[in-house]
Amino acid sequence: MDRTTCCVVGGGPAGMVLALLLARAGVQVTVLEKHGDFLRDFRGDTVHPTTLALLDDLGLGERFARLPQRRVTTIQLPLGPGRSLVTVGNLGALSGKYNYIAMVPQWDLLDLLVDEACREPAFSLRMNTEATSFLVERGRIAGVRYRTSDGRTGELRAALTVACDGRGSLARSLTELGVRRFSCPMDAWWFRLPRREDDPHGLVGGVGDRFLGVLIDRGEYWQCAALILKGTDAPRRAAGLDRFLDQFTAAVPWLADRGSALGSWDEVKLLDVRLDRLRRWHRPGLLCIGDAAHAMSPVFGIGINLAVQDAVAAARHLVGPLRAGSVGLRDLRRVQRRRWPTTAATQALQRFAHARVIEPVLTGLPPFGDVRRAERLTDLVTTSRWLNRVPAYFLAYGALRERPPAESVRPTSVR
Repeated sequence: MDRTTCCVVGGGPAGMVLALLLARAGVQVTVLEKHGDFLRDFRGDTVHPTTLALLDDLGLGERFARLPQRRVTTIQLPLGPGRSLVTVGNLGALSGKYNYIAMVPQWDLLDLLVDEACREPAFSLRMNTEATSFLVERGRIAGVRYRTSDGRTGELRAALTVACDGRGSLARSLTELGVRRFSCPMDAWWFRLPRREDDPHGLVGGVGDRFLGVLIDRGEYWQCAALILKGTDAPRRAAGLDRFLDQFTAAVPWLADRGSALGSWDEVKLLDVRLDRLRRWHRPGLLCIGDAAHAMSPVFGIGINLAVQDAVAAARHLVGPLRAGSVGLRDLRRVQRRRWPTTAATQALQRFAHARVIEPVLTGLPPFGDVRRAERLTDLVTTSRWLNRVPAYFLAYGALRERPPAESVRPTSVR
């Protein structure tokens, strides 16, 4: 029967960062990833300054810098319909080595982490392997049952199982963890449009007829999101793609000549936006981090950053107990206590943005209940040197940076 010290369920950014940190500290760790590779169309390809600094700590900064990437340094929004774009957040004005967000295909980041982790004798990765249920012994999670893509089944026992498998996590079937759900006014349509060199740069917004547009500069193309009122996907699609494209390009007029690049609704993917968090992120033998513990809204685009910081905090708190072979509930509680305030504060800001900005716009009302008030607030942010840095700092760093365990830090190595 298979055994490991730590079983990580899910090979996304949180799972791979945690596995690398633990393996470098000498903890035997096995990652189960249900897919056969990482070549999927991820929506979250952002690598924030805190993660860039972490890669430096791990000796991977120079290798990461060689990956194809686009650097986002500005957040640009229109002050109102028909008005020109203004910069409401300038990451380039922040101090420090990393005053930008790197847009890197997530599969490139994951391949880098896996390549480095595979150098550690304590690391093991099983692709095409899906955790299907938990092993429970005397009230404690003792590992998982799994199934491979070719139909084989088995069991993997572990001193600790860490759920890093997203908002559809297997752990969310455990009713004792509880879920606190918050109302969410929108869903998101994701699609791509071509980009030209004379287009705006960075992160760009637009306001349309009962939707908000967000465009992420990916170099050769724009990764576009249209936030629509929750539950209106079907009727809006029934109204026709041409109508939506007319509305979208009216909100973003400099894209007017590229609407034809979107050939059918098949190229427009729906994201069911959720905002929730587990009341308890743990039970004996099990810890949840990242989206498994807290599903985030796309507002502010910091879900991945939070998940990676969860992984760093978990590694720092659990390396000692895992190496000693005695991970108790007190150790798992420490991780939640450390990360819960940041999660709760971020979700509170997202809920404020939902209520005061997004829901009014999606229902045809002005943000903050008054057009003049919204414009005054935006003007204040754009004209104040210090206020202009607030959204940039929050987007770049979040509320708290975690430090990796000393055993996992390595000097820079170029390979």
